[in-house]
Amino acid sequence: MLVSVIPIGNSRGIRIPKSILQQLKIEEKVELEIHDKELLLRPINRKPRENWAEAFIKMHENGDDKLLIKDFNEQDDFQWEW
Repeated sequence: MLVSVIPIGNSRGIRIPKSILQQLKIEEKVELEIHDKELLLRPINRKPRENWAEAFIKMHENGDDKLLIKDFNEQDDFQWEW
C-alpha cells in the first residue's frame, strides 16, 4: 500500500487507514522501531497490570513471594520513643 507523507505541525507523518487500525486492533498507541532502515509499527494491546494475578499466583507456588527484608514490627533492635 502506498501512502503519502504529510505535514503535521513541525513534523511529518502518515495516515493509517481505519481498516488497518481495526484489523490490528490499534487504539491509541503503537510501538515504533527502526530495523535496517525500515520502520516497524507494533500495536500495544496490553492493559496496565494485565496478567498480574496469574503472575502472583505463580510466584506464590514457586515460593518467590517471601519478604526480602525483615518486617518493620519484627526488628529486635528497634525501640519506640514515647
